[in-house]
Formats: sequence, structure tokens, C-alpha cells
Amino acid sequence: MDQRTFHLLAKPTGATCNLDCSYCFFLSKEQLYPGSRFRMDDAVLEAWVRQLLEAHPDGDVVLAWQGGEPTLMGLPHFEKAVSLAESGRRPGQRVLYTIQTNATRLDDDWARFFHDNAFLVGVSLDGPRELHDRHRLTKGGSGSFDQVRAGWDHLQRHGVQTNILCTVHNDNAAHALPIYRFFRDDLGARHLQFIPVVERVTDDQAARAAEGWGSTAGAPRPLYTQAGHRAAPRSVSGPAWGRFLIAVFDEWLRHDVGSVFVQAFDVALAARFGRHELCIHAPTCGDAPALEHNGDLYSCDHYVEPGHRLGNILDTPLADLVAGPAQRAFGRAKQDSLPGQCRRCDVLAYCQGGCPKDRFATTSDGEPGLNHLCEGYLAFFRHIDPWLAFMAGELGAGRAPAGAMAEAARHDARLAAAVAATSRNGPCPCGSGRKVKHCHGRR
Repeated sequence: MDQRTFHLLAKPTGATCNLDCSYCFFLSKEQLYPGSRFRMDDAVLEAWVRQLLEAHPDGDVVLAWQGGEPTLMGLPHFEKAVSLAESGRRPGQRVLYTIQTNATRLDDDWARFFHDNAFLVGVSLDGPRELHDRHRLTKGGSGSFDQVRAGWDHLQRHGVQTNILCTVHNDNAAHALPIYRFFRDDLGARHLQFIPVVERVTDDQAARAAEGWGSTAGAPRPLYTQAGHRAAPRSVSGPAWGRFLIAVFDEWLRHDVGSVFVQAFDVALAARFGRHELCIHAPTCGDAPALEHNGDLYSCDHYVEPGHRLGNILDTPLADLVAGPAQRAFGRAKQDSLPGQCRRCDVLAYCQGGCPKDRFATTSDGEPGLNHLCEGYLAFFRHIDPWLAFMAGELGAGRAPAGAMAEAARHDARLAAAVAATSRNGPCPCGSGRKVKHCHGRR
């Protein structure tokens, strides 16, 4: 069997977390394992590391941790994982380490370990204090911003490679520039991911979802599965998601190309060259399975639910489960279920329909399977397409894409001159269809 590369997310503590974020549906996954201590034992750890190395060809192999909150395992778990990986890798393999954490438990010992082993540490942070503390709460119901900032500062002092993961929801979507500038200017972050919060719920779940998934809400927490045709109130809408991405892109384009790296923009530029570097915007998926603390393997981090359990790596080799018929069917379904409206869309090459978990809307002609965020993706990709074309041209000519910043300055100067020469009641030269006084001539 050919070796198939894949990116596995390990959850050594399952859904267990020291925070109680109101939008975190994953907290409910603890119901899959009643009575469990939610700690990955040595047998599962050793099987995971050994099988992951065996399943991959020479080159880079990634050990990736997520949660819940993976640091609840304690440093010895990670020290053993690194030791197993370094002693078990083949001479032609290089092991890369990455962890996504809420950073509230990090101290100098953690930061020193991450630095010494070249970990890439993703920190979950939803913007400045007033936005972050809206939903990212402790078990006692208070905000977690100060603890996260302290963890971030430990990482910076030790020179750890870092990445910010910011969720975008109904409460912070209108604050794109303050969020981006906070990350760039206050934190000094140079690698950013923005993830839309889309909580898909059934009619029966709607009331409980509105309260939040945290344990501080009143009603019992049901097991969350990807079902239903409604979005919980915290979910970002399609138009708001598009406006958020466009606002960040326009700021980045004019100031930060080549110095700040935003995953959504990098992935879109790669798509211009036919490379699909993120499952959400790839034609098919299925190469990002999730490993639970007891060795159970699921099709995807978003599909940790009974219908998508592939098996257990203590019983069946990891490579066989990933290459097996159930997982290959799961991956193909992303493309096979794409509505006709998407197949005909002018931004299909960028979007590819988005993540299957968010495809619960209907198209203009009533076909199911449209992405909840479609309107936003459509606006965003159309907005950035000419700029990505320019950057692709620069790369093709052997120049850095940062030249787009100078081109944007020239574009802005031409537009300003055209606006100045147009009546305030005339159509804006930008092509928006609005009057100048309601667009670029707004005072």
C-alpha cells in the first residue's frame, strides 16, 4: 500500500478543559466516554507515535496535540512523546511538533520545553480583553484574558514559535481591525488564523445552544453532533464573516504583506497555483483525522461522534484506518455533495464549498448543501482575487508578493483622485454601486 500523508490531531485529554467557553461544542464529547479519566496512557501514546512514523514516508512528520486542553496531561507526557519520536524516527524523517492551547497553564518550564524542542505553539485568543472575555471563560465564569496573556508572555520571553488562533463569532465579527491590530501591534504576533464559529443545531438543541455549551449554563449539555439546519446565536453570519476577512485583508495588503502571515490569505494564494493547503478549501478532505485519548480514531476533529468512529489504533493500524473505505468515502463526500450552484461559482477554485460541517443552507434554487458562510466567502474571494493575481504575477517574475503594498498605494491614490473629481451624489468610482457620499466620499 502506498504511504498516504495525513495530519492527525491527538486529543490526549479528550474533551477535558480547564476553561468553559460558551461556544465550545466539543465540551459535550465527554459523554462519549462515561467514567473515563480522559488521560492518554502510555500504550496509546506509544502506538500513536510508532504508527504515525511507520505510516509516513521520509520527510516531515507532524505530531500535533489539541483538546480539550492538552497541557492538562502535564509535561512528562510531552517529554515522553518527543523521546519516542526522536528515537523511533527513520534517518530520513524529521519530526515537527505542534500544540494548540488556551495558554492559561503555561509557565517558564513549559515555554523552555517548547523552545528546546522547536514546538509551534498555537494560542487561542479572541482579541483584546473585552472581546476575548465575552465567551472564553473559566469554570467559575470569569474571563481568562489575563491568564492567556501571561502564558503568551512566557512563550515570547523564551523565543517560542507561536501562532494566534482567533475564533470569529457574532460578538467580535464587527471588530476586525481592532482585533488584527491588537494581535499585530500589542502582541507582536506574526502568524494568525481566523476561524469562524458556526454552531449547527437542531430545533431541539436551539434553546440549550442559546444558553451556551459551558457547564455554567442551566440545562443539561446534550452530545453535540453535526446535525440540524439552524445556526446558534453566537454563530457568525455569512455576510459578517466576509466583512471581517475583507477588513483584515485590506489592512494587511497595505501594511503587512511579507511580515504578517494570515492563514486564509496564504491558502488562497496557494490555490492560484493549484495547491490546496487547508482541508476546508480543498476539493476533498479526509486527511485530518482526530485521535481520542483511548486510541479511538475519528474522521475529523469536527466529527468526533459515533457515526464517524473509524476504529481504535490498538486494534487496527492507523494507516489502515486512514486509508480504509469509510474514511475515503468521508473525504470524497465533500466533493460529491457539492451543490450545482457551487460547481458553477466563479470562486470555486478558492472556496471548494468550504467545510462540510457548515453546509446546512440551501441554494437559491432549493438544493441542499450550501455553506452557511457562502455569501461571505463569495464576497471575500471576489474582493481579493485581483490582488492575488498581482501577487501570483510577482512570484512568477521572481519577485516577492510584498510588491502588492506599493501597488495598493498607487491604486488608492488613483481612487482618491477619482472620488475628488466626482459629485457626492454621483456613483462611487470604486464600483460599489453606492453614491460617493455613502462610500469613499463619506465624511
